[in-house]
Amino acid sequence: MMAAPASGPYLAPTQQSGRDFVRRGMQGEVIMLNLLRFRETADYSAAPELAPDSPIRGAEAFDRYISHTLPFLRQSGGDLMFLGAGGSLLIGPEHERWDLVMLVRQSSAEAFLSFAENPDCMAGLGHRTAAVEDSRLLPLSQISSFDGSIN
Repeated sequence: MMAAPASGPYLAPTQQSGRDFVRRGMQGEVIMLNLLRFRETADYSAAPELAPDSPIRGAEAFDRYISHTLPFLRQSGGDLMFLGAGGSLLIGPEHERWDLVMLVRQSSAEAFLSFAENPDCMAGLGHRTAAVEDSRLLPLSQISSFDGSIN
């Protein structure tokens, strides 16, 4: 985990956000809501060993990241639930846009952490780094029943 500037871009969890995630003590399945904005051209300067022979778009680099990590995600008990084209927000800052929305299901918070720490899986992280200009990641847990109050 690394530190992100206070105003973004946000590319990885900070140590504090990682601690906060663990302290939440989420029970049962965890759904990760990902909002992603891609670079026009992928930047492989942080992972030159993964760079293709010729420049590719950020979205293409992210496709490579998904192809690499999806088997590890499934092996850890998770799955990719949804990929959707983004765009401008209907409610929110007018200047904000997200190219891709992704929902990832994991069987538990512990399984997510195990997946995220798998060195073979992380070997492809350079594709994500090359692809993403900015991102948001929101861990979600299901409310078991709604009785008129959200607690």
